[in-house]
Amino acid sequence: MKATKQTIIRDISWLAFNARVLQEAKDPANHLYDRLRFLGIFSNNLDEFFRVRVAALNKMILLGKSAKMHLEANPDKILRKIQHTVVEHQAEFDHTYADIIKELEKNNIYIKNEKQLTKTQKEYAALFFEERVRTEIVPLMIETIPQMPYLRDKSIYLACVLGNTKDPLIKRYALIEIPTKVLHRFVILPSDQGKIDIILLEDIIRANLHSLFSPFGFNSFFGYIIKVTRDAELEIDNDVNTNLIDELEKGLKNRKKGRATRFIYDRNINKNLLDYLIKRFTLTKKDNLIPGGRIHNFKDFINFPHAVFNDLKPRKRPFIHPLLRQPVRIMEVLEKKDIMLHFPYHSFDSIIDLLRETAIDPFVQSIKITCYRLAKDSKIVNALINAVRNGKQVTVVLELRARFDEEANMMWKDRLEEEGVKVLFGLPSLKVHAKLCVIKKREFNRTTQYGFISTGNFNENTAQYYGDHCLLTTDRNIIADINRVFSFLEAPHSRADLLKKCKTLPAAPYTMRRFFITLINAEIRAAKKGKPASISLKLNSLVDQVLITKLYEAAKAGVEVKMVIRGICCAFTDQKVFNGHMRAISIIDEYLEHARIFVFHNAGKPKVFISSADWMVRNLDHRVETACPINDVEIQKELIDILNIQFSENVKGRILDNEQCNEYVPRVGRTPKLRSQLATYNYLQNKRYKD
Repeated sequence: MKATKQTIIRDISWLAFNARVLQEAKDPANHLYDRLRFLGIFSNNLDEFFRVRVAALNKMILLGKSAKMHLEANPDKILRKIQHTVVEHQAEFDHTYADIIKELEKNNIYIKNEKQLTKTQKEYAALFFEERVRTEIVPLMIETIPQMPYLRDKSIYLACVLGNTKDPLIKRYALIEIPTKVLHRFVILPSDQGKIDIILLEDIIRANLHSLFSPFGFNSFFGYIIKVTRDAELEIDNDVNTNLIDELEKGLKNRKKGRATRFIYDRNINKNLLDYLIKRFTLTKKDNLIPGGRIHNFKDFINFPHAVFNDLKPRKRPFIHPLLRQPVRIMEVLEKKDIMLHFPYHSFDSIIDLLRETAIDPFVQSIKITCYRLAKDSKIVNALINAVRNGKQVTVVLELRARFDEEANMMWKDRLEEEGVKVLFGLPSLKVHAKLCVIKKREFNRTTQYGFISTGNFNENTAQYYGDHCLLTTDRNIIADINRVFSFLEAPHSRADLLKKCKTLPAAPYTMRRFFITLINAEIRAAKKGKPASISLKLNSLVDQVLITKLYEAAKAGVEVKMVIRGICCAFTDQKVFNGHMRAISIIDEYLEHARIFVFHNAGKPKVFISSADWMVRNLDHRVETACPINDVEIQKELIDILNIQFSENVKGRILDNEQCNEYVPRVGRTPKLRSQLATYNYLQNKRYKD
């Protein structure tokens, strides 16, 4: 389905991205453990898609014509296309899982269900149920409940048919929530030597339904897994007088009862039970009723027990940037030159080391930092708290509306405030997505400021598998603009013009789109004069129609436009008027490509930027974002080299064409295989730096 506004429909492009994830699960060249993880990632992605995007489309339908004018096509048509595509993907998913099961069995690893257990395993399952499971579940006899319970969005349920073979008239329905929040989904069973048998938690419960229900006169038990996905968008009042904390707390409570956007069920479910559930949950065909297999919530397969594989090679370990190896004073290094960290190749420990250093340095006066998603046991937070305890002034801008991290961030708010940290929040109408930090040091009447600016979150856990870049600098112009951003965030109503006054860091929502349009226009002018002109982009998502149209204009003028887009790409890259000047690929591999890089030819003197912002309306118009110029020539070359490595990808790269076919980038002639993430690791590990 194509859009009428010269762009691909965003939601269809997103489904094409998730299909690339499914391709990785299908790829026999990947280890079985990784293939299972990709199934989990695919499932988790799809859950979020229904919680957010499908929920939004449903709201568009309710709003009617006023909402439809903001879409590329009628939302009803988009939802029908989504339903059709998702059912196709589900069938492909089931086939892939069946293939993986066969491969596991060739390796003597068996995922057993409750009907396949040996006598010893049945005894083990019964004991496990009695000791670990029984006290964690509360069966609901749903026919006797006046109002059906709200099924939790991220949970799975066993829908049971209970009967008595001696009296067919005795039949009841029950629901059991599978307690995966407190128990591991995968249970390793006692097995014969040389074999590993695994059973899922829900099948442990299936095997012991008699223990739960036989005292009530039942001797026939059937259980089928079901799952509901709900609208997860928080409705926040944009009135500036709104108490954001109260609104978030109310929104989080309402989210748990959000409208159902998808109902998945075991395709072998008892028909009468299915009809009963659909009726009691007041679902319709428009609610994406999707038949599946016995297993749902495949996201848990991201944590499939890796210990069962004896041939699994450990992931390459991140290494410390050569100039930041301890013992060293990082602030002294930064006074001499800028440093660029490339995660997950470089270790995130250097960021922790810098904050730890500032926490104990007697001359450091203050630290200001933005936090969007923090690690569960955040070392960033620990370092900031230690800084407060050492007498530093610490300000944390905490984005309470980081989707699905709202509750965690509210917890961090309380913890930080208890320790004396000054905690700020964004405006109700603007998420703070910029990744910034500034450190102020005053020593012997001399003030020095250090800053870092990143494409990704200050999160030591995700930094192990998210591909991002982080610039550490003392550049006065960059620091001045970082301070302007923090001054705005400290008093957004009285200093609204400060973001517009940023001279070095183009800032959303005011100047960023216009800034990039100016740079694209410069390349267009050069191309029209017959001079070399090129634009190289790396993004998570390319959606903004204004910038896409401007890229079309550039390609038509002869500007070489090359893009690495991990996820959504709404641009039609194949048009006759482009004459081959536009090319886009997507790379799906071991690490999540998360960085944003922009390179403009600029008459042979490249202008290079990193940013936290994708080219999407939400980033450019509804968030506080920045883009940062890279002025150090050595670091410029580093980023351009890494981009060129990715443009040469021919193992994990897919061509982003108009039809979203996800064809792999072909190897031309005898061109050797190049897996860009491995090549980038080797490039950075072998790089030599001047002190």
